[in-house]
Amino acid sequence: MTVTPPTAKAVTGGRPVPPSGWLGWVTSTDHKRIGVLTVGTSLVLLLAMGILALTMRAQLAQPEQQLVDTHTFNQLFTIHGSGMIYMVVTPFAIGMGVYLVPLQIGAPGIAMPRLTLLGYWLYALGAAVMLAGFATPLGAHADGWFSYPPMADSIHSPGAGSDLWIAGVFLATTGTIVMGWTVLWTVLRKRTHGMTMLRLPLFSWSMIATCLMVIGAFPALLAALGLLAVGRADPSIFDHNVWNIGYQHLFWFYGHPVVYVMFFPYLAAVAEVLAVFSGRRFFGYQGTVLSLLVFAALSMSVWGHHMFATGQAANDYYSLTSIALLVPAGVEYFSMLGTIAGGRLRFAPPMLFALAFIPQFLIGGLTGIMVGTPVIDYHVTDSYFVVAHLHYVLFAGSAFGLFAAVYFWFPKVTGVMLGHRLGRLHFWLLVIGANLTFLPMFALGYLGMPRRVSTYAAFEGFGWLNLLSSIGAAFLAAGVILFAVNVLWTLRKRTLGRAEKAPDDPWGGHTLEWATSSPPPRLNFTPEHPVPPVTSFAPLLDLRQRQEVTAVDRSPS
Repeated sequence: MTVTPPTAKAVTGGRPVPPSGWLGWVTSTDHKRIGVLTVGTSLVLLLAMGILALTMRAQLAQPEQQLVDTHTFNQLFTIHGSGMIYMVVTPFAIGMGVYLVPLQIGAPGIAMPRLTLLGYWLYALGAAVMLAGFATPLGAHADGWFSYPPMADSIHSPGAGSDLWIAGVFLATTGTIVMGWTVLWTVLRKRTHGMTMLRLPLFSWSMIATCLMVIGAFPALLAALGLLAVGRADPSIFDHNVWNIGYQHLFWFYGHPVVYVMFFPYLAAVAEVLAVFSGRRFFGYQGTVLSLLVFAALSMSVWGHHMFATGQAANDYYSLTSIALLVPAGVEYFSMLGTIAGGRLRFAPPMLFALAFIPQFLIGGLTGIMVGTPVIDYHVTDSYFVVAHLHYVLFAGSAFGLFAAVYFWFPKVTGVMLGHRLGRLHFWLLVIGANLTFLPMFALGYLGMPRRVSTYAAFEGFGWLNLLSSIGAAFLAAGVILFAVNVLWTLRKRTLGRAEKAPDDPWGGHTLEWATSSPPPRLNFTPEHPVPPVTSFAPLLDLRQRQEVTAVDRSPS
């Protein structure tokens, strides 16, 4: 008698079998795959935006160079800035939340997984639409990542590239809002038994604060883009200054909270790395949680310090709220220092990037207070001092947190270890490159070099500082290329079965994602890898300490 093999639907209990291969990835509702897609897309775009930055630094390395013309240069800095903020650093942070939050709270998946997948595709489509501007006859958008009217209207910026920029940023921002909402709903509604709010890992708390800002502030950007689109159809509305200033208020109501969206998740990733590689519980947990919430609330009140030079902002108020940010920031920095003080430090690549994050982001934060003071801001507004401040925040700061997170969680995501030697070389190239690139920009700004210029005269004396900055950019490029080689080579060796396999908990982690297999199964936890008891914000550390006490009690006296 011939036995008919069971169908795929019979094996899966009547449920449709998910497709395999690349189609399975791009249609999956598994939060881990969506998180990897988001993070992977942002890393590819990081390489693309880096190429644009290198072209700009080559143009500015010497005075009066003509490697690219002014219009092309304007396209480069516009898409570089737009790409890094809208398409790289912000989505990477949200992608980390999509992947890690359900694992950290002991949930089998993310809330509203189909909506989360839609959010990713809106983001990816938005990036493609924005970059498509380069293929239009007049090129990509060329009026900066903020696109102030009337310079960004259809008279001063004709061509489809500007329209594609508006559509692309609108789509990507909508996708980010959608993913932020599902991450927030997950952490509020799907926590495992015993996971109270004050037992949440610090990274999950950072995602709560981050997603609150995404939901509260990012719609203002959508409104600003809508106003800009209307103005491109009818440029006469920007003849009235109230609409120009109104656009700036809408834009910066988004534009300052997004800085902390690009800060909190990386700060929390660094905090978790510091605790694990110091061999101790994170110091000042409750104070840091409170500081994140206070920081998020204050972030919604400081946007006007970007508008001091307009004369249309309440300078005293916005300066006061900007300086008040020092208080929660100080709590977070001293908590990190308190964590490593007296710890048994291990200097693996994640720890190196985490340690470098602390002083470098401090430079960005303190210079932020400087430009938040009107009397200083009047002198350095629209100069290279602001460029240096922004890049110390987003590259010397957040990007180091990004790489700390990649090296830390890569074995959990892939099941294999990244190369440590290449990781250490990558670290030193980035430390040298970041400081050699961005420190001279403070001096350039103080000496009067304006931002967003494609060239400068030799007699202005900016040449040697720009040359140093461009040499530093070459170090950065070498470091990022080395990182890409490390990742691709490791994944290739995994495919061939020659990569170093990662144990479930290679670092001695403190949070629940390290209790499951590497990589985690479809529903995160299984009978072989159950959710352990949650007794604090560091449940695995608690478990190891209980086991050590039990072992001591059972040992012969």
